[in-house]
Amino acid sequence: MRKWKRVDTADGPRFRSGLDSHEAALLKNLVVSMIGLLDERESSAPADELEKITGIKTGNSEPPDNATLQRLLPDFSKPDDNADEPTDSLNAALRSLHEPAIIDTKRLAAQQLLDTLPDGGGKFELTEDAAHAWVAAVNDLRLALGTMLDIGPDGPDRLPDDHPLAPHLDVYQWLTVLQEYLVVALMGSR
Repeated sequence: MRKWKRVDTADGPRFRSGLDSHEAALLKNLVVSMIGLLDERESSAPADELEKITGIKTGNSEPPDNATLQRLLPDFSKPDDNADEPTDSLNAALRSLHEPAIIDTKRLAAQQLLDTLPDGGGKFELTEDAAHAWVAAVNDLRLALGTMLDIGPDGPDRLPDDHPLAPHLDVYQWLTVLQEYLVVALMGSR
């Protein structure tokens, strides 16, 4: 992966970089897997009679049972240590109303990444909107992979080479660098 370069054009800023073929293939596989996970969650939502009448899409009211989806689609409200009221019913209502839109937004960013990813690697250029979609999609990939690796504030920063998840940690760190360089380019002089 090359660093991102911001180029100001008459049509607005463009963000250029390049990926090796194996990097492009890896990114594509990760994004396709994440879209599949989101699609599976969306399809598990119960049928809603009111949706058929109003056209308002509703989703699951129960939180995901998969740790990765729990990280991608967290509860809206956490219980307050001093509060006497449980937050389960509030989370269920908010989840049912907003989860479909959140899934659509995550899927749209992931699809935009796929649409702008160079097949077989190579140099490519993104518009500012596409760059924001890449940041969002890569962030979701990092959340998903970080959950699998149980990454917290204290790491791990390295795993022994013979650890079965060591290559996944390397991918997580690569995604972190890819995202960081793009964010720095997006924050560049305007």
